[in-house]
Amino acid sequence: MPTSDLPYRSQFREIISLPGDELDLGRAAMLIAVTEYPDLDIEKEVGLLDSLASAASTRLRSETDNLRSVNIISSYLFDEVGFRGNEQDYYHPDNSYLNKVLACRLGIPITLSLVFIEVAKRLNVSMTSIGMPGHLLIRHTDVPDIYIDPFHGGILLAESECIERMNRITGGRLKWESKYLEPLGKHEFLSRMLRNLKSIYLKGNSYKKAHIIMDQLLEIDPGSMMERRDRGIVNFQLGDYPEALQDLEIYLESGVSGSEASSVTKLIWKLRDLLSN
Repeated sequence: MPTSDLPYRSQFREIISLPGDELDLGRAAMLIAVTEYPDLDIEKEVGLLDSLASAASTRLRSETDNLRSVNIISSYLFDEVGFRGNEQDYYHPDNSYLNKVLACRLGIPITLSLVFIEVAKRLNVSMTSIGMPGHLLIRHTDVPDIYIDPFHGGILLAESECIERMNRITGGRLKWESKYLEPLGKHEFLSRMLRNLKSIYLKGNSYKKAHIIMDQLLEIDPGSMMERRDRGIVNFQLGDYPEALQDLEIYLESGVSGSEASSVTKLIWKLRDLLSN
């Protein structure tokens, strides 16, 4: 069945068409997971987030202080339930699928952040994601100068510690900019999840799986020429030459220049030759 005909596609398209303040991140993440786990019961999985929030509410009680509320949720999720960063197998794709993170209590920064955000939302504790390069963080929307690192047990970080962490992760190759601690929109959050999976599948030459992920990336941002180019190359690898040609021609017509334009042009010529034979 072509990926465009899969049942989850219309649901995913519908949910990402919503503005950020209406977009249900947890449900959208489950619609990403169903691409790998087609028998997934989305309502049951979303119910697990409800159950976590219900249990956390007994610890939170009537707490009104924002930072104390964050610490209580953090203690519950990481100390009691046992969510933790998967340092031993960081690049396993299951770390990016919310259903597996909930089942195994293992994840990467972005999915552990998602669990925290979704549980907190159900408790009326407003959290936002922070798109620091290489390591996503979260913070309370009303506590701007304290950041939480769910991958490392919910440890609290000041800006200076965020800078130090990013420098360590990137090997100092990236110059710090204050924008790295700006909130991440929900659509970009989902795109970042998908790009993680895309990278994993491409490195493993799992082109069919990568293609499904790229389809979802282009659902979120149809105007992304980088994703259009990459999907065209994957279509070529999969032997789907008409689709490859279409994607690459759209990419080339977007105004790309230089060596990139030259390499894509050569591939387009090759595709036209293959299709004419």
